Amino acid sequence: MRFYNKYIKPLFFGSRFYWSLVAVIAIFLLSYIWTFLFVVGQLGFLFLVVLVILDYCILFFNKKGVIALRELTERFSNGDENKVQLQLKSHYPFRTHLKIIDEIPVQFQRRDFLLQTSMAGGEEQHLVYNLRPVERGEYTFYDINLFIKSPLSLVVRRITTEQEKTVKVLPSYLALRQFELKAYSNNLAEAGSRKIRKIGHSLEFEQIKEYVIGDDIRSINWKATARKGGQLMVNNFVDERSQQVYCVIDKGRVMKMPFEGMSLLDYAINATLILSRVALIRQDKAGLITFAEQIGHFLPADRKAAQMGTILETLYNQQTKFLETDFEKLYALIRGRITQRSLIVLFTNFESLTGLQRQLPYIRSIARNHLVLVVFFENTELKQLTDTKANDIESVYVKTIAEKYIHEKKLIVKELQQHGIFTILTAPQNLTVDTVNKYLELKARQAI
Repeated sequence: MRFYNKYIKPLFFGSRFYWSLVAVIAIFLLSYIWTFLFVVGQLGFLFLVVLVILDYCILFFNKKGVIALRELTERFSNGDENKVQLQLKSHYPFRTHLKIIDEIPVQFQRRDFLLQTSMAGGEEQHLVYNLRPVERGEYTFYDINLFIKSPLSLVVRRITTEQEKTVKVLPSYLALRQFELKAYSNNLAEAGSRKIRKIGHSLEFEQIKEYVIGDDIRSINWKATARKGGQLMVNNFVDERSQQVYCVIDKGRVMKMPFEGMSLLDYAINATLILSRVALIRQDKAGLITFAEQIGHFLPADRKAAQMGTILETLYNQQTKFLETDFEKLYALIRGRITQRSLIVLFTNFESLTGLQRQLPYIRSIARNHLVLVVFFENTELKQLTDTKANDIESVYVKTIAEKYIHEKKLIVKELQQHGIFTILTAPQNLTVDTVNKYLELKARQAI
């Protein structure tokens, strides 16, 4: 829905005009008591009319008035603050006061969006505001409406600038850039990742080099040392590469739950995007699976240059379903299509132990051939309920039930761990960092 129709008249009267008119009417009413005020009222009304005509002339005889342009990127990052800039140029020789209504996309549901500023004659201004989308898709910006007043402020001129533009709201690529810089600089700890002590040696051999102080003496290559005439030589190992990492996203009704305006599916998509990029930087192969009651998309793991673009385009249009997900079809797909041992990161949500037990046989079957990491979410609203003090019987009941559901989440973690399945139970806002942490931990332990 648009704020204003473009055919609405471009002329309005300001509040100062109406107050002046009220004052003139009051003088005419008082003239019934004091007759000399009748002449004062006539002069006041005539003066008001002259000022209105003058105000109209100085506002409308300048055809350009104020020019407004909107600058924004071709795409927005979901869940992040995105900058929108308005460029204003005044062609009036005097100071003007402006109210600006930018017709932002309907998805934001902001009916009171208003910017105000004043501009000197011939001045240029840049106004910046931020928008935080919480849904993926296409967002359309419409016209820019300027309401201009002169120093007299009796007449308001409306100028509408057609600036219709559609932008795509994609998964959080701004956070992706931040993690990408950390990963390239091997400084992921600053992004929330922990440093993990490596256990043992990697199996991927890189080169034989001369021994220097600090090298592990257990890596000495005695045959190469003998050929070098006694100069100690050591084997150099690197982290294993080209391992497959599949992010599997549940699109069922359990992922419809909102948190701070975004669904759990959107948090899972953002985490998938970043985890895939970190995996590619670490020379692993990234793949993607989406599923609900049917299999959605299957993107084979690869580390080619275009893989991130393909993942981003695939995630762009994913939507939650309202049916229960079919883990049996997921197991059949992984069994038939993924033949190499891989890390399967499953983004889903379990609210009860019963819900887990229905799907546990299929998750265990997947774990026989792959390393499975199940990622599901804390119910942060329940946690807030348990932290509040109970003041009456109803509050005690509510708090007890909330604690029961929180305890059941912990039982789900234990149940999965008993079957050798790695788990992450995290709040939505911590999902990305916790998932990347776990991936780096599994890499350091050479569990993949």
